[in-house]
Amino acid sequence: MRTPAHRVRSTTRPTTRSATPSATPSAARSVARTPGRAVSVQRKAGSGPACQTGRVSVPKSILGRAFTLLAVFTAERPSATLSELSRHSGLPLSTTHRLVRELVAWRALERDADGRFTIGLRLWELGVLSPGALDLRDRALPYLEDLFEVTHHNVQLAIRDELEVVYVERLAAKDAVSVLTRMGSRMPLHATGVGLVLLAHAPHDVQEQAIQTPLKRFTKHTIGTPKALRETLAAVRRDGYAISDRQIEPITYSVAAPVRGPDGDVVAAVSVVVPLDTRTDTVLPAVRACGRAISRSLGWQTPPHT
Repeated sequence: MRTPAHRVRSTTRPTTRSATPSATPSAARSVARTPGRAVSVQRKAGSGPACQTGRVSVPKSILGRAFTLLAVFTAERPSATLSELSRHSGLPLSTTHRLVRELVAWRALERDADGRFTIGLRLWELGVLSPGALDLRDRALPYLEDLFEVTHHNVQLAIRDELEVVYVERLAAKDAVSVLTRMGSRMPLHATGVGLVLLAHAPHDVQEQAIQTPLKRFTKHTIGTPKALRETLAAVRRDGYAISDRQIEPITYSVAAPVRGPDGDVVAAVSVVVPLDTRTDTVLPAVRACGRAISRSLGWQTPPHT
């Protein structure tokens, strides 16, 4: 009897597991679906939302101010009070109150029983219409389900948005280790397996920007110096996969592999996060096989020598 997979919207920690490729079943499985937040597959490097990079000049347009408010919400801050929205966005409290009222009316924001605001369902409904992310997720889902079936741990698909990872799909098991990620959530590139894969294959200027940016540490094992990050990225390119060892949680590690588009560029990454006592050789082959299968579904041709 297989463990049911489901998408999770609540903030939990990333976890995924994979077994040997020979055990991968071919039939697609049913998965309860939650509207996902879509993002374009390729984005240029930038400084990120104002709320993540410090105070900047407040946009003058109403639309710009509304987006500034929405940018306050992150994986680490999934909800906020009115005063917190004002403080983190840099907008006056009166302006924040007016914009929040309109965003709630439009269902872009929702207010819970404690008076805190969260991203509303309407934004998820719009996000799922993004052609790039929708196509990627739909093509990848059968292979993600196969990977989940042979591991019974959380499986994740992510893309890069500037200097962050954005999770566009996640399959979760009730008895798997808990994870911080959810669909649409973001994490720093350097601290996750999928992020290391995406950064290792990003344009050189993006890599240099990430290396020179202060590296947030989640545990004592998180990559914390430019030298360590540079060496890790070189190893990822050499090996063709990434292992993120206890970077987010001290009791788990993730194994990630690239997903390539028709031209061979890395457009996404797939990973499993497993308990610390899991042998890497029991999950790595299936993760890499999943990445190659998704790549072929996107039009990538396997080089003859691989």
